[in-house]
Amino acid sequence: MTRLPIYAIVLLSLLFINCNTNNDFLITKDQVGKLEKSTPIDQLETIFAADSIVRDTAFTNIGERVRKIDIFEKGGAHLMTLTPSLDSVPKVDIIRIYDPRFVTDKGVRLNSTFKDIRDKHKIAKIVTALNNVVVFLKDSDAYFTIAKTELPSSLQYTSSTNIEAVQIPDAAKIKYIMVGWE
Repeated sequence: MTRLPIYAIVLLSLLFINCNTNNDFLITKDQVGKLEKSTPIDQLETIFAADSIVRDTAFTNIGERVRKIDIFEKGGAHLMTLTPSLDSVPKVDIIRIYDPRFVTDKGVRLNSTFKDIRDKHKIAKIVTALNNVVVFLKDSDAYFTIAKTELPSSLQYTSSTNIEAVQIPDAAKIKYIMVGWE
């Protein structure tokens, strides 16, 4: 009889650990993994204490200013790149996701396709850029970049055409996931 509680405790512990690990890679409206929308830049060292932080700085007349902050796992995997705000208390403005373990609360990740985006999120607009199209969502601060090489050849070499959702193939792969908290 004493074995049943031990097995139950082990099972519950594993379940708790698994749930916490998944939250480390969840993208919601106000959170990306361990980061929250309100997180000041000076707390990154604490939040990512088990990871590596690399700061790309620029020197101005008034001193040093951080332009980009790369977050790597201790094993070397590039998790994300952060762009801080220029506020008096800098927070994270833009996040570029590199690790395919990050997933939106509706199940879209770097390995997903345009069909996954369309089926699981509401598209607010699609913006055409020189080499990419950017898909903005109504229900999230995340947005997705798809390379024009994923589009039909008639749409790949034009920069002035507005591309509609129906013109993007279901199998088009996501190139980047970004989150904008500006």
